[in-house]
Amino acid sequence: MIPRWARDGRVLVGLVLLSAVLVVALLAPWLAGMAPDDQDLLATLLPASWQDGGDAAHWLGTDSLGRDVFARLLYGARVALTVAAIAAPGAMVAGTVAALLAGYLGGWFDWLVGRAVDVWMSFPPVILSLILMVGLGTGTRNVIFAIMLVDWTRFCRVLRAEVLVVARRDYVTAAGLVGFGHVRILLREVFPAIVPLLITLLTLEMGIAVVVEAILSFVGLGVKADEVAWGQMIADGRSTIYQAPFNLLAPVVAIFLTVAGFNLLGDGLRRSLDVRLLEGRG
Repeated sequence: MIPRWARDGRVLVGLVLLSAVLVVALLAPWLAGMAPDDQDLLATLLPASWQDGGDAAHWLGTDSLGRDVFARLLYGARVALTVAAIAAPGAMVAGTVAALLAGYLGGWFDWLVGRAVDVWMSFPPVILSLILMVGLGTGTRNVIFAIMLVDWTRFCRVLRAEVLVVARRDYVTAAGLVGFGHVRILLREVFPAIVPLLITLLTLEMGIAVVVEAILSFVGLGVKADEVAWGQMIADGRSTIYQAPFNLLAPVVAIFLTVAGFNLLGDGLRRSLDVRLLEGRG
């Protein structure tokens, strides 16, 4: 029998979009045909290959330094997906552990975690990420670390509320009465109940990580100068949008499709896995 989530149109569309981005990222060296930093100063700001003056070797044209836009777009997908695939799970682990302990133990520890989340989330996330990057320095590794430091609170705030509800259910109380230890109760009784919500938050956070990485790269605080990122391409293409519009439009569309894929996947999974939504529709 086909699982419910596999029949949801949002999940399928999201998977198709993300699979396409993943494939082009993995096959970038073969699909691009050239390195993203190869320069040809005699072929700068070329239009797309199907436009007047275009070159068949440069499908989306070239930038102000004669670098192939299509090649840079494909290699930029690698950076975006790398950040999303590492930063989002990292933030998820930190936020989930804090939420489980705070919601289950309660008392002063719950108060302490709650106040820490309130203080941390009082700062605008992007501004806090920029401040962290100023101190950490540029580089993909530091971008990932900054996103993890900022976004663990997204998981903790939502999951803590869910853990508070689950921890007070009868079967959790019964597990304690029969002698189960706290660790076993958390892992065997409480954690499985929040997994559907956790999966949804993870997919949405991966989309957020793509956007944050693009913003940091746009202002020059993301990847290093010798790396390629979509935000960096947008920053470079602003001044030449009328001469070579795909320098700017291509990475914008790529970010939109990638984030849309993550959001559609997350929304579809939430509707398919959340018991309360299913009961409401029933």
